[in-house]
Amino acid sequence: MSTDGIDQGRLVDALATTVTIAPSVPDACQAAVRALADQLPGTIAVLLDLRGRLRCFGAAGAWQVFDGVPSDAGVIGRVFRTGKAAEVCDVRADPDYIPLDPDVRTEVCTPIVGPHGPPFGVVNIESADGPPLDQVRAALDQTAQVLGERIAGLGGLPAESAGQQLLRHAVDLSAAADEPAVLQRCLAATQDISGLSSAAIAVGAGSDTRVQAARGPLAGLLVMADRPALALLAARTRRHGSTYSLGDPDSLDARGFESLTEAGIRTMIAVPIGGRHDDGGVLLAVDHRVDVPETVTVSLLELLAAQTLVCLERVRLVGQLRLRASSDPLTGLGHHGRFTERLARAQPARTAVLAIDVDQFKAVNDTYGHQEGDRLLVELVRALQATLRAEDDLYRIGGDEFAAVVEVTHETEAQAVAERLVAAARRVGRTISVGVALREPGETAENTLRRADDALYAVKRSGRDGAKLAEPGAVSRPLMVLPPTVTEP
Repeated sequence: MSTDGIDQGRLVDALATTVTIAPSVPDACQAAVRALADQLPGTIAVLLDLRGRLRCFGAAGAWQVFDGVPSDAGVIGRVFRTGKAAEVCDVRADPDYIPLDPDVRTEVCTPIVGPHGPPFGVVNIESADGPPLDQVRAALDQTAQVLGERIAGLGGLPAESAGQQLLRHAVDLSAAADEPAVLQRCLAATQDISGLSSAAIAVGAGSDTRVQAARGPLAGLLVMADRPALALLAARTRRHGSTYSLGDPDSLDARGFESLTEAGIRTMIAVPIGGRHDDGGVLLAVDHRVDVPETVTVSLLELLAAQTLVCLERVRLVGQLRLRASSDPLTGLGHHGRFTERLARAQPARTAVLAIDVDQFKAVNDTYGHQEGDRLLVELVRALQATLRAEDDLYRIGGDEFAAVVEVTHETEAQAVAERLVAAARRVGRTISVGVALREPGETAENTLRRADDALYAVKRSGRDGAKLAEPGAVSRPLMVLPPTVTEP
């Protein structure tokens, strides 16, 4: 049977004589594309799902095609996700369309489904003109059916290539938000790429060598591993490069690693992280079974280690920048933004806010200059921090204005903390005024700060150099709006 514009019988014959006898999945996909391209103008592509990304296994009609498309992106992602074909008569009106060719007007996409289960790919065509969309859809449906049956007959989707596998893990590493996440994703990638059951990252040199992170059934063994053996392994790997085992250690010389093999390690790969530096790390992949790793596997782990180092440096730099952005450059204390965040977490009846002001600080700046004022503030902050407990937090929220958030069991305990701060200031030749407010049940953090601020001003009015507990629920004036950052004392 034929239809206007498309010879359906010729398409069926082409699919039967090429796709159904293709020796591999890529060959079958490319044969399907050629059969369609023989009758349909436009850009044709077959994309199959590999680990959540639609990879191009066959294409024709354009110089450039998409590959590695996220499985939830574009019209092809929508078809793959829903299992329902799409006929888009005007791509400009479809919000899911991913533009590549400005002349494209229509897109038709059909899911590829095997005998059982959900879709595992799509057949897609984009064109400026051509036969009616229903005819194009019929051709793609026929192609997708034959192709799906052939892929199933060949054993299903092919495995990722080594490059695709490494790329997937590199993308995952790059998305890690902090150092622990980078390390754990690196270890998971090491297990996947090496095929070995456990992985670890060792850092340090000599007697300080230790396992920083480990994953897998042998993780505990690696963490408790003999330090001299780890140190020897780390030193050799940093100095001479990657190493890997060659078989059963019972019949081969373990060369200084007897403690590791006696503990059950039978296969091991060691890859340097950070080059030939004494402070660099070592990436380990181990297993209790006997195996001889392939050189290409070791090379992939070297690339993974290099990517891990880049990601570690990135998250560390971002962390430093965040700390600088949220800290006062003179004293190192958190500034107003971090104080506000901490205040929001204050627990009623268990958290006290201490509003602190340096008495007559302006006179110091006016008389001796800002440099002397800076020195005085740094000295005072050190004295206050030495007085506070480890769980207490001190912030600089203005030029000579500070605040502390302390965990207490009763308001008298908070008052005692404030009085110790006053005494600490006196020991360095300064005086401070402190207002204390214990957050009450049902009270907002902002109102607690208002009460502490009121108590502070009461101390100021009574002669400074002291601490006062705020009246319960009493607020006499609006809270002063503090600047988000501090540039000068």
